[in-house]
Amino acid sequence: MEVCLRGNRSLMSRLSRRTALPGFGLSLGFSLTFLALVVLIPLSTVLVKSAGMGFGQIVNLVTSPRALAAYALTFGASFTAALVDTAFGVIVAWVLVRYRFPGRGFLDALVDLPFAVPTAVRPQAAPITNPPSAPAT
Repeated sequence: MEVCLRGNRSLMSRLSRRTALPGFGLSLGFSLTFLALVVLIPLSTVLVKSAGMGFGQIVNLVTSPRALAAYALTFGASFTAALVDTAFGVIVAWVLVRYRFPGRGFLDALVDLPFAVPTAVRPQAAPITNPPSAPAT
């Protein structure tokens, strides 16, 4: 009987033990599942598809005019956006730090909005931006 009580006390102490990060196991599991679904599975399909191709085919595909135009557009748009964001970001940061004015809190919240919106909006926007009638690429 005494051995059974000791086992229950040990179990109870483990269950009632508080951790520094409650819910860490659940959030880590959710994060890793999300990572697998969104990043690792699509990446593995690219690797499997390219494994059936020869090196020359991959080089031809990566250096095709369509791919090169996509690279140029992607890097050009990213560079332009970075320059514009830097200029306006410095101006807005300067204004928020230096001056007190009505609507300052709203502007500060507006600056923080892009950090929260992509994770909330992308699942709802996916069917609109990628309709079933779109041609497969």
